[in-house]
Amino acid sequence: MRRRIGIVVFDEMTLLDASGPAEVFHHADLSGERYDLTYVSPAGGTVVSSSGMALSETVAADDVAPVDTVLVAGGARLATGPLDPALLVAVERLADGARRVASVCTGAFVLAELGYLDGRRATTHWRHAHALARRHPRVQVEPDVIHVRDGRYLTSAGISAGMDLALALVEADLGVDVARETARELVMFMQRPGGQTQFSSALQTPPARTPQLRSLTDAVLAEPAAEHTVATMAAMAGVSQRHLHRMFRAELGTPPARWLEQVRVDVARTRILEGHTLTRVAQLCGLGSDETLRRAFARHLGTTPSNYRERFSTTATAGRSR
Repeated sequence: MRRRIGIVVFDEMTLLDASGPAEVFHHADLSGERYDLTYVSPAGGTVVSSSGMALSETVAADDVAPVDTVLVAGGARLATGPLDPALLVAVERLADGARRVASVCTGAFVLAELGYLDGRRATTHWRHAHALARRHPRVQVEPDVIHVRDGRYLTSAGISAGMDLALALVEADLGVDVARETARELVMFMQRPGGQTQFSSALQTPPARTPQLRSLTDAVLAEPAAEHTVATMAAMAGVSQRHLHRMFRAELGTPPARWLEQVRVDVARTRILEGHTLTRVAQLCGLGSDETLRRAFARHLGTTPSNYRERFSTTATAGRSR
């Protein structure tokens, strides 16, 4: 059976969000007998990606025959501004009757805007997960996963995670042997180790909205190794610990203790890649000991400090003290 896949593209989309999954489907079906890829845009014709590369001869959504799978590419503007009504209409037109509806990166904002993700689990690029949760509170946003399926809707994390999603679709369609061979050909993991938190950072989370909480978080970020606790942070903010918890939940989406530990883990990641010993890293970030550092990495990153160093360090730092 030949499955038609409609990949939705638009001006300023991220090119790899479309081309990455397309390559996975292509390499899984070099004969062209199992997949039929169609690049769809609201009006058809040429679209220009965020990098300036153009994709020509896209098909207008109104001219596309029914598809088995819809895959919506992402683009930075989907997370930061109002969505193009023509794009929403195009995706809705394709999704009507499709067996699966998927998104890459910020393409999840399109699915959420159409109401498809209400009451469902979903993910997007870690940088925009908080924005998706705030804009669409009925969506259960899971910022750590690479991709997630809930019913006929699938969403994936940032950019290259679209290839992981496509590989999962290939496995569902054509079996694990085809998926494994495709992964080998493209030098991909069948299951990527770890989640998005390996790449995300509490230090880059949007700042708190209220001056009171923003002043507190700025103070902690300026000196993360100081003797901070929930009690001392509540005192700095001039509120009770219970009220501080409510403030963090409402504005940053996390309890204060977890936010503090995430900040310290982020500092630790930087210090690890600078070549410090793990004992010194624990001191510099405020986690205190090697064991506390290891436990914090397991909770937040799903890995160990040593494995993190091996995975992300450059050749210049990889051989330094552990």
